[in-house]
Amino acid sequence: MNQNNHRCPGPTRRSFLKMGTLGLSGLSLAEVMRLRAAAGATIAAPDTSVIFVWLAGGPAHMDTYDMKPDAPEEYRGEFRPMGTNVPGMDVCELFPLHAQCADKYTLIRSIAHTFSDHGGGSKRVMTGRIPKTPTGTVNDAPSAISIVSKMRERIEMGLPNTICVSDGGRSKVDTYAQGAAYLGMKYNYFPVGGNPGDPNFEVRNLFLNKEIADRLDDRRLLLGQLDRLRREVDASGAMDAVDEFSQKSFSLMTSERAHEAFDLSQEPQALRERYGQHKWGQRALLARRLVEAGCSFVTVVMENPNVPGGFYNWDSHAVNTHIWRDSRGRFPIYDKAITALIEDLHDRGLTKKVLLVVTGEFGRSPRVSQAEKKGVIQPGREHWPGAMSVLVCGGGMQHGQVIGSTNAKGEHPHDRPLTPNDLWATVYKHLGINQDATITDYTGRPQMLLPFGEPIRELL
Repeated sequence: MNQNNHRCPGPTRRSFLKMGTLGLSGLSLAEVMRLRAAAGATIAAPDTSVIFVWLAGGPAHMDTYDMKPDAPEEYRGEFRPMGTNVPGMDVCELFPLHAQCADKYTLIRSIAHTFSDHGGGSKRVMTGRIPKTPTGTVNDAPSAISIVSKMRERIEMGLPNTICVSDGGRSKVDTYAQGAAYLGMKYNYFPVGGNPGDPNFEVRNLFLNKEIADRLDDRRLLLGQLDRLRREVDASGAMDAVDEFSQKSFSLMTSERAHEAFDLSQEPQALRERYGQHKWGQRALLARRLVEAGCSFVTVVMENPNVPGGFYNWDSHAVNTHIWRDSRGRFPIYDKAITALIEDLHDRGLTKKVLLVVTGEFGRSPRVSQAEKKGVIQPGREHWPGAMSVLVCGGGMQHGQVIGSTNAKGEHPHDRPLTPNDLWATVYKHLGINQDATITDYTGRPQMLLPFGEPIRELL
């Protein structure tokens, strides 16, 4: 290089790594791998994982899993309960597939908290902590997803360890209060947006597109050129560690294992149809493939089913949507996707390895509300953290049971009151994570992974 340029700072380290950048909160894949490797050598992946289905907006517990047919008319709603293959256990009449496989999952009907805003409710559920503010979705404590990422950071399996599959425009960590807070952005999940069932679906920023894939030799040549350039412009050794992680980043981008995990075309068409040829079903199927491939935690967001006349998410205020009309379009799609995942986990012998958790940030108001929309009075339900229902399956746990109950009007837990922390304590136990372990916050103070809560004994 020309000696007259010796004062020029030259290409930055980031400019070298742009060929392998991820949409992972501003860090490249190579940088993330470097930061994580600094913590120690990688270890083999433990044989446990979680699929976490997030029903953003909060589903109505009294119209899904906690029906109250004997409640007053203004509480019970329009739908009726349907018996299942487990005596004494019922679900909504719009869940016929749930009814056929109730012996393969468990319903928890007595989880509650006190945060009625979407932001506060999401933070309360996602972090297992009492949020400092009742609104907003920027965490002041790490989400459970980030904690899993931290506690399993040394695991190397050729795929991101925590992944979230959602609509493309809703994939940021702050959308549902899933950020890492004081753990740092390197412990955020890897976002995957879109519908995995679309013929043109691709995982942006992880795989090379076809044009580049056809030029792998050029890609490797570029790495060699960068190596030579490094030696020329950085005699001080400031970039000594870059090459190894750029090479690892490149290996992951072209990983056959990663490509196979995301390739739904390898699944039988009949199974894909069983899940449903829509984004909820195909995301659920992708989640099963990802945990089989070794991912520790896969979040599946089931938010907008694209039902004509329906609302975007599960936020069924009367001012947003006609709840019964919305449910008639939404529930069959959900029924199909969730039960296909449940039965697939059982059929493939994955119910010891994989724990499935299905929840939103809270339930909906027991009393049906009324509001005018476009000159028409319609029914809905408001936010209600005082009671919510959660479905769980797998994890080597007992199935075909109902844990807890709410009072006659579905307003609050009647017996076996539980909190989101008890749910996370159960998840951590399944993953082999000590909930009493500590991490350091912004002030340098140690914080327990979960400040309170106990594993739900009925599941163990």
